[in-house]
Amino acid sequence: MEVLYARCAGLDVHKDTIVACVRLASGSEVKQEVKTFGTTTKELLALSDWLEENGCTHVAMEATGVYWRPVWHILEGDFQLVLANAAHIRNVPGRKTDVNDAMWIADLLAHGLIRASFIPPVVIQELRALTRTRKQLVREMSQHVLRIQKALEDANIKIASFISDIMGMSGRRILNNLIGGATEPKDLLAGTSKRLRATPAELAEALRGHVTKNHRFLLKLHFDQVKAIEDLIERVDEQVGEHMVPFRAKAKLLVTMPGIGDVVAEVLLSEIGTDMSRFPEDGNLLSWAGFCPRNDETAGKRRSTRIRKGAPWLKTVLVQAAWAAVRTKNCYLRSLFFRLKARRGPGKAIVAVAASMLTSAYHMLKNDVPYQDLGPNHFDEMNKERTIRRLTSKLRQLGCEVTIKQAA
Repeated sequence: MEVLYARCAGLDVHKDTIVACVRLASGSEVKQEVKTFGTTTKELLALSDWLEENGCTHVAMEATGVYWRPVWHILEGDFQLVLANAAHIRNVPGRKTDVNDAMWIADLLAHGLIRASFIPPVVIQELRALTRTRKQLVREMSQHVLRIQKALEDANIKIASFISDIMGMSGRRILNNLIGGATEPKDLLAGTSKRLRATPAELAEALRGHVTKNHRFLLKLHFDQVKAIEDLIERVDEQVGEHMVPFRAKAKLLVTMPGIGDVVAEVLLSEIGTDMSRFPEDGNLLSWAGFCPRNDETAGKRRSTRIRKGAPWLKTVLVQAAWAAVRTKNCYLRSLFFRLKARRGPGKAIVAVAASMLTSAYHMLKNDVPYQDLGPNHFDEMNKERTIRRLTSKLRQLGCEVTIKQAA
């Protein structure tokens, strides 16, 4: 097997230690040297010096949690770095030690058998950290909102049945009044909107419960947490806005696509970046994001068409955006969804719509062009004769006599 890199190294990264193996090839002779380093900055600088002394040009490491990040930051710029997916370079079962792992990574790198993971520029990494933090904060806030609803149900307060969002203006007023000690329905409704979707009698009955001191304590606790997290989200949004300044033009292109707003555009740019040259074709981006069906075939039978795991932060946001896009009337994405839903079900159809949106985003970012909708009749216009045959066959099945006449 051809050796691509004569002087390279493999790193087995852990929380407190790094096992490094330097692989030096000279003709048919291969020399390997293994050394262990700590993970403090001083030790990482010593690792960098040791690799440089041995003339290493390429260094590979596994993506182990977040432990690889400080190693990457220290070695970046001095060596050609490769980050490998641990599942792709798994060693032979039963022969597992840290030394063997480092030597195995070095051997794979020397022969070009490691697929490098996508590592965006530092500015995109910082934006990615902010958008992921924002999503985690939103998840935490949702948990506290659910606990508020649970406390209200326990107290037999049924406002969630008449108010779509208990964190809206009217819902917050009722919560504040309830926490403040109000018990009568008219006192609880003080300051609420007059446009609630319930009659005064229904609201009065819904607000007549058994609220204890413990209920008020729990409601205040979780309500305060919601307000604190909202302040944190606002601060994160300010930081995201500052980091998005160089990418505003790209974001404006993305929001021209149905279903994509400012937040989704920010997440897209933070996850895939703006340089599409990292992905030779749109299919490579789809594969990296995990929108391609897995290869699972044996004896000529396809066992599973489930999509592979990959880019969960990007995938969930795109699927949410796809649900918003299919509600847009007279657009290609909506027609694509209903075309696939009839044959494959809504789950696979919405994933296909998300994949189509990511494909469009790839070409929009690569060519600096806004979204161009293909129209709701795109599939019918692709093959008019087949559409005519299908529709006339359906009419004949319903007992109709059909005569086809071409329009002038």
